[in-house]
Amino acid sequence: MNPKRTEHGHDASALATGNAIEILADVLARSEEAVGDDFYSRLCEGITRCTAMRRLLIFRYDSARRRVYAAGSYGVDVSLFSNFFFTAESAPLAMRALAEDRVLEISGDIASQLPAEYVKRLAPRMLVCTPMAARGRWLGVILSDRGGDDAPLSDTEREVLWIIGKIAALASMARAATRQYERAMQLEARIDLARELHESVVQRLFGISLALSGDQPLADDARRRCADELQQALGELRSAIQRPLGRPSAQTKTTLREEVERLRHEHPDLGIAVEGADADGLAVPAELEPLAQSVLAEAIRNAHKHAHPTRVTVHTVLRDGAFVLEVTNDGVHGHPGVAGMGLRLAGFEALQHGGLLEFGARDGDLWQVRLVVPHGSESV
Repeated sequence: MNPKRTEHGHDASALATGNAIEILADVLARSEEAVGDDFYSRLCEGITRCTAMRRLLIFRYDSARRRVYAAGSYGVDVSLFSNFFFTAESAPLAMRALAEDRVLEISGDIASQLPAEYVKRLAPRMLVCTPMAARGRWLGVILSDRGGDDAPLSDTEREVLWIIGKIAALASMARAATRQYERAMQLEARIDLARELHESVVQRLFGISLALSGDQPLADDARRRCADELQQALGELRSAIQRPLGRPSAQTKTTLREEVERLRHEHPDLGIAVEGADADGLAVPAELEPLAQSVLAEAIRNAHKHAHPTRVTVHTVLRDGAFVLEVTNDGVHGHPGVAGMGLRLAGFEALQHGGLLEFGARDGDLWQVRLVVPHGSESV
């Protein structure tokens, strides 16, 4: 990967690489302590301990949201990039680093290689782009600089950064595999629930139906047995439905308002707008943010897939001890309203919070998704 080194240069490179691996191994060992994207900020901090980089941002691809976002940082406020839209078209430097699988360093005309917002907010004199790629998968990039110093990279630094990118990519893949395992366990739990209901409640009800379907009057003992079986079936059903029925909402550090802005940028043709008294803040209780954002994403996806809307309105309100989110779109005239599987699954998420998700046609060519969840306070 690098030119031949002298024996001394080889020793220095091996030492630097070993230090980098040891530091990142420590970050990975403590990854369970990090919640959500805090892991990537810890990773950025670890990079500063084994390289001369002083400002770092990790941009990674989120397959669930189908977008690239700022996942972690060091020396930079990551919140500056919460509404930042990083695409392949706007970042040719990142695309080239990933395609060539090598660390790239640029100075001078940085504005032509990265989105204008990035260059404006950070004004880097020299920039290093490290690819996060492994097994043919492009997972993101690490953008870094020396915090004002524009000295070029040495071969050792370049090699260390390349290795770090590989480790970061593998760590990201491992975390994704862990989440997939958790979802598989949730699916297995739902399958076990369905099997249990079939073997207990359904079988009891089937026996009761056979007893009641005869032409002869029931004897007193048979009637009592049917009543006992029915009570046991009700008890088993009550215990079963108290379990979580659907997928839990993924935790998020964004807000509903920020998610609306992202979707507005991603789907400019939908005409997404906010309406109502709470339009400025899109008031959402903190504990309901993941659910509200999940419902919003599914409603927008459903509108984009099953209708031809020219306007989508988002409205929230906290009233009478309940939080209400309404997402309404036009464009279903002449097209039968269809609810995708995502909306049906979101309905189970709402049930876990004691709420209700309704969706259907409204007033001609309108289609509305309405979430209602009990909430103890009328203020956020």
